[in-house]
Amino acid sequence: MTQPSTPAPAGASCPVTPEDFSRSLEAVRGRIAGAARRAGRDARAIRLLPVSKTVPEERLRAAFAAGVTQMGENKVQEGLRKSRGLADLGIHWALIGHLQTNKARDAAAFADEFQALDSLRLAQALQRRLEAAGRSLEVYVQVNSSGEDSKSGLEPHRLPAFLEALADYPALRVRGLMTLAARTDDRERVRACFRLMRELRDAALAEGTIGPGLLSMGMSGDMELAIEEGSDCVRVGQAIFGARAAPHSRKRPEHGGPQAGAPA
Repeated sequence: MTQPSTPAPAGASCPVTPEDFSRSLEAVRGRIAGAARRAGRDARAIRLLPVSKTVPEERLRAAFAAGVTQMGENKVQEGLRKSRGLADLGIHWALIGHLQTNKARDAAAFADEFQALDSLRLAQALQRRLEAAGRSLEVYVQVNSSGEDSKSGLEPHRLPAFLEALADYPALRVRGLMTLAARTDDRERVRACFRLMRELRDAALAEGTIGPGLLSMGMSGDMELAIEEGSDCVRVGQAIFGARAAPHSRKRPEHGGPQAGAPA
């Protein structure tokens, strides 16, 4: 089964000019605004994080010219390379994919935020590298809300103790929670994943362990459901940058496979 999907906006199959990207962004923001209205929310409070995985730097420059100042990368090496190549633009870089501890130094070198924290071992590695660099990092804790073995993230029942333990890592500034919903066409099952996240967030807010308690959830195919259930940040790739070419003529999940931090 696949994530519920909505076709990319017309003309968004491969945006290459600022005008192309402006049209794609307008369509995505229209979807966000519609979902916010249905939920009685202010669309301006919902952050759009464009996911730029596999998109060449020259197209990212065109996207920046259209107003894209934040970009999410799944793989740390790709993000580090792009951050250096586009350093003159002052882009806010979010690392949203699964991170191995031996890559903590690279993450600390370029990322402004990390949305897939799911182990204390990784927290320790990031703390050490960030201290050496004299900086801090905004983090979201990834939760496996669907219970699918293919996904990274904490089991929900482990979250309270994990958040308490993060107090020992002051270079990590906890902002909230991130999740990928179930890979299914069953919209109610997807919605249930998002509702669980809201409940977990509310409980953590009551304990004072989650900073502002933001929720990063929702992608190109399910952002409306996520917004209706309280998402503060939607991670959107294909609906902005167009469909990604799959190697070996096979269609792959948007962010590099089932262990990726955040397909979009």
